[in-house]
Amino acid sequence: MSCTDAKRRQQGFTLIEVLAAFAISSVIIMATAALMHGVVLSFDRGTSRVSGAERLLLAADRLAVDIGSARFIKLTTAAGPVAAFRGDPTKIMFVGGAGIDPARRRNDSGPPAEEIVSIAVEHAGDTTEVVRRRGAWRGSRARLEDALLRDEVVLVEGLFDASFAFARMNPDGSLAWTDSWTDAQSLPRLVKLNLRERVSGIDLFGGAEFVIHADAPAACAAAGAGADCVVPGAAAQPRSPEEAAPADEPEGPQP
Repeated sequence: MSCTDAKRRQQGFTLIEVLAAFAISSVIIMATAALMHGVVLSFDRGTSRVSGAERLLLAADRLAVDIGSARFIKLTTAAGPVAAFRGDPTKIMFVGGAGIDPARRRNDSGPPAEEIVSIAVEHAGDTTEVVRRRGAWRGSRARLEDALLRDEVVLVEGLFDASFAFARMNPDGSLAWTDSWTDAQSLPRLVKLNLRERVSGIDLFGGAEFVIHADAPAACAAAGAGADCVVPGAAAQPRSPEEAAPADEPEGPQP
């Protein structure tokens, strides 16, 4: 081998060496890209699950506050007084006192003004949404259905089936569930939102039941209010004769 050939070999790579280097680099780049793609997908799935769980918790908290604040208000109808609560499998409407808009307070120290709350199950293609809206409460002579609802908020959305159910308390303490609550003379004791994933059938709310705390009109809190302040069929239980009799009055005929 001449001195000239040795110098040429020291000055660079041959074509075969360059092609081999490109092939090895391509394999490394493709393997790295595949690994990064898998890591990104796993991270996205994990983030999506965490975000979904947080969204469910926030939705459950909002529902508990709203439904728990339902007021026992009598509406005047042609058929007589009924409770201001409408419910069917896809929608509930009621008068609540858990307003989240500070501008709607009666004064700086008082509670939030009452408002009509609507929570509806709606569909957008294959996706189901639970949507909250609210409107001004204009008094017992106004119909809930006539309220102008605004401030739309999607509480939760996804590939699930959703429906409401309502429970009343029986005299023996048991619960009677129904899928409709319309023109009743009392409020339901419990409201349940069944939220079942379509593929697995899992109840995403775990059977959570939202309690309505009011079981009598506000007039029943006034001094001297009697049992007639409660609409027939309300959740309040009748008092015994001993409880109904004033404590400072002796029993039996007076001289």
